[in-house]
Amino acid sequence: MTFLRKTECHRLAIIGLLALAPTAAGAQEGVTGASFVETFDKLDTSFWFVSDGWNNGAHQNCTWSKSQVSVAGGLLTLTLDQKETGDRDYACGEIQTRKRYGYGTYEIRMKAATGPGLNSAFFSYIGPADKKPHDEIDFEVLGRDTSKVQVNQYVSRKGGNEALVDVPGGADTGFNDYAFVWEKDRLRFFVNGEMAHEVTDPTKLPVNAQKIFVSLWGTDTLKDWMGNFAFSGPARMQIEQVAFTAAGDKCQFEGSLVCKLK
Repeated sequence: MTFLRKTECHRLAIIGLLALAPTAAGAQEGVTGASFVETFDKLDTSFWFVSDGWNNGAHQNCTWSKSQVSVAGGLLTLTLDQKETGDRDYACGEIQTRKRYGYGTYEIRMKAATGPGLNSAFFSYIGPADKKPHDEIDFEVLGRDTSKVQVNQYVSRKGGNEALVDVPGGADTGFNDYAFVWEKDRLRFFVNGEMAHEVTDPTKLPVNAQKIFVSLWGTDTLKDWMGNFAFSGPARMQIEQVAFTAAGDKCQFEGSLVCKLK
């Protein structure tokens, strides 16, 4: 469950020009990014856009803030902390790719934040701010029960495809590998290399190229879904690696799901 997202306005003109660019025969429309592996030796802001200065709606109790995004020792850390920012009492962190990606394998190695009312998310998304329908593919660890991860997808803003998948040992006690393989005719979700959920209904498969997001945020209102938020100190989500391997490309690193599937 995710809501419409605000992105930087000054990029819309550039995005519009990209949308008009010709695509190769048979290529998925709107794709601007290629395969990559990000190990966070630094935060490359020419590749990643850091969300800063807004929130995604009344449901979110924190303001995206670049101060809550840091990289050190090969780890990306996103933090939710008590810090009055804008019209919110808390600040939280999110990064998103500047380019859009299509069919292929999306992977992250991460440790979720601990605490009810929190959402540690890895997902792809495109929407109205980019002059496209709301399409989305999600992994979300909900702080009310970190023994599971929720998977979901949206097609033209229609969701309702949630499924809960076990994370042995807990998503917030150590690093786990999450991946989804998005193809034209199916979508598969994997946890620690094992397939956990599959979608083949063509009406439930996104079609639009999307940006990749990693985020940590909280809520005071979505209690039935995420639990009762109770701040007890800074909450941290840590990420060792994010990777995308385009459909048909070779495995990029040892341990990648792409190596296993091929």
